[in-house]
Amino acid sequence: MLIEIYSDLICPWCFLGKVRLDRALAERPGVRVDIRWMPFQLNPDLPAEGMDRDLYFTAKFGGPERVRQMNAVVEQAASREGLFLRLDLIRRIPSTLQAHRLVRFAERWGKATDMAMALFRAYFQQGRDIGDIPILARIAAEQGLDPAAVLDHLEGQADMAAVRGSDAQARQLGVQAVPCYIFDRRYALAGAQEHTAFLPMLDLARDELVG
Repeated sequence: MLIEIYSDLICPWCFLGKVRLDRALAERPGVRVDIRWMPFQLNPDLPAEGMDRDLYFTAKFGGPERVRQMNAVVEQAASREGLFLRLDLIRRIPSTLQAHRLVRFAERWGKATDMAMALFRAYFQQGRDIGDIPILARIAAEQGLDPAAVLDHLEGQADMAAVRGSDAQARQLGVQAVPCYIFDRRYALAGAQEHTAFLPMLDLARDELVG
């Protein structure tokens, strides 16, 4: 089964959603899936250097009390899955254009999922700026990729149009928020779903394979 995951790498629900998908897959060991990461930018107009976190959240969501409430909801949901976030370490909201390009680069070596999860961990558990190219190169090196090749790639223009095009295509398809999961390009599941929401889709894939 092909699962295309539209996500942004600064979306905590996308991080949590992948953990829940993995939990569902563990309950359906007979289902084989091919996961593709599809770029979506929550803030496509954010400058390349990103934005101060407090200024961003105040402008987008209101005062600090509202932000604390939102963070608490995310942290509680994540902790129930054994996922511990350090949102307090985040200082800037980065543009994710370069991070999406890095995931596409990693796909050449079959490491797209490893890279996406490494970027989620770097941002949400370590507070690293995943919009910064040298930091992205170090994260890539931690995943076994050549940092010099990564720097060369990210400092050029390769895949830039492809990432932006995928984002635009997602919006044309009606994707307004992430995560959004497309199964075999026929069925969609959107939002922060519990792991049980994935099971009917995986059962469908298993039944079609048997049939």
